[in-house]
Amino acid sequence: MPPANPPPRPRAAAARLLDLLVYALLTGCAVVTLVPFAWMVAAALKNQTDFFTSVFLPRGDGFLGVAWDHLTLDNFRRLLVELPIPRAIVNSVFLSAGLSLLATLFCAMGGYGLAKYPFRGRAVLTTLVLGAAILPPSLLLAPGFELVWRLGLLDSYAGFLLPGLTPAFGVFLFRQAMLNRVPAELIESARLDGCGELRIFFQLVLPLVRPMTGAFIILSFLGTWNNFIGPQLILQSAERQPLAVAMNNLRGVYGTDYGLVMAGTLVSIAPIMALFLLLQREFISGLTAGAVKG
Repeated sequence: MPPANPPPRPRAAAARLLDLLVYALLTGCAVVTLVPFAWMVAAALKNQTDFFTSVFLPRGDGFLGVAWDHLTLDNFRRLLVELPIPRAIVNSVFLSAGLSLLATLFCAMGGYGLAKYPFRGRAVLTTLVLGAAILPPSLLLAPGFELVWRLGLLDSYAGFLLPGLTPAFGVFLFRQAMLNRVPAELIESARLDGCGELRIFFQLVLPLVRPMTGAFIILSFLGTWNNFIGPQLILQSAERQPLAVAMNNLRGVYGTDYGLVMAGTLVSIAPIMALFLLLQREFISGLTAGAVKG
């Protein structure tokens, strides 16, 4: 027996047509986004001559009109064997991972204190944190360099890590997340049950703000990985330079091997892509964790 109120077919057809248009638009956007990556991969597999004679793969008499025998992994071999890029990769991984994890922990602590601990001057301190987050980072380069120099930490990993452990932007983000996602009643009930403050923070509060934690880890890791000016000011020894500075040294004085540069670019974006794919769910949900006014 047919249903009493069948859905109207024109409306279903219109919805299906709208879905097709949306998928077509998204497919076009995906193609536009992936074309630069495809060009980068093709450029990394070509020699210097083919780089200037073909846009993507070198032309020839092979399958699909491509000279497959011209493709080479020599750029990656030179990058990882002949040049000090592996050392720079280790430095970047150490600095980015260490700073992102420590900054996330300390920013979460600061945001938790501003959001859930009532104390005199909390509103003034929150305003100062917000004002510090608005300041351009370039304005802090000179005072930061002087502070590191006076502490005797110049040309050391500690001198690079310490100034970035509690960015104001991260403290304010976690404050907003704590206000919206951590009920005050839960904290009070945990205290009544005898939980210490550290146990409350690590076992109750941090799991509730996991999306913001994942998002901030990605943001801080990416910012440190791509930091170019800071390492040149603080880490002045060549063996301590991260990948961003080492990549800049691939450019020659009288010419540039673009295939080598593209191979280095692929190597440099691989950890970022892996981290994003690992934490993409937390990153997307964490972007809206502090969107509600608190």
